[in-house]
Amino acid sequence: MVGEPIGNATLHYIYDPMCGWCYGAAPLVSAARELVAVRAHGGGMMAGRNRQHVSPQLRGYVMPHDRRIAQLTGQPFGEAYFEGLLRDETTLFDSEPPITAVLAADAVAGQGLDLLARLQRAHYVEGRRIADAPVLHELATEIGLERVAFARAFEQASGEPTQAHIAASRALLARIGGGFPTFALEREGRLEIVDIGPHLGHSDTWKAWLRAHLPAATASSTGPAFRCSLDGCAI
Repeated sequence: MVGEPIGNATLHYIYDPMCGWCYGAAPLVSAARELVAVRAHGGGMMAGRNRQHVSPQLRGYVMPHDRRIAQLTGQPFGEAYFEGLLRDETTLFDSEPPITAVLAADAVAGQGLDLLARLQRAHYVEGRRIADAPVLHELATEIGLERVAFARAFEQASGEPTQAHIAASRALLARIGGGFPTFALEREGRLEIVDIGPHLGHSDTWKAWLRAHLPAATASSTGPAFRCSLDGCAI
């Protein structure tokens, strides 16, 4: 549910669909949308030359991070992910197709963030391959997007448009600093990073913070304590 925004502000959300900490922050995104316009920027953490197939090395790297994310945020990680997807070495982790899907969902019905939330559950709970186009199309229809319209928008956003979006997202991230996820509140043309670290797993305190800060200029912060970089996720 998206509520009535407070004031004239935008919360910029720099994410990656393959970023565990972004999944951990998903409840905060949902809560923020009740209070402020949220604009998503897909950063392509595992796109292009960074995409990779599941391997014992990748599994050994991400599993302890994911368990830490679950512990700190309360977000569920399914057995189908830990014991299925992360053990299937034919699976390709590629951020570009799901980012394309989010862009297409926005173009069709302004539902990019709705689809992103569904993609995150599909990946981390259901162990589904969200880099595969048929899976993306199926999940889009699950959230109510018209199949033909989404397919057309997906095709139009594929390739160069998505790559340009990723490049712009990375440029924004480089300008303001941070990793994945990064939240930055824009008000009167000024961007300031918001530290979501204290609010992970606590949507109530996050909403209280937003209510207190949206009517006035937000205070600057040191940035999120838990995040992923283009090279991976930190505990």
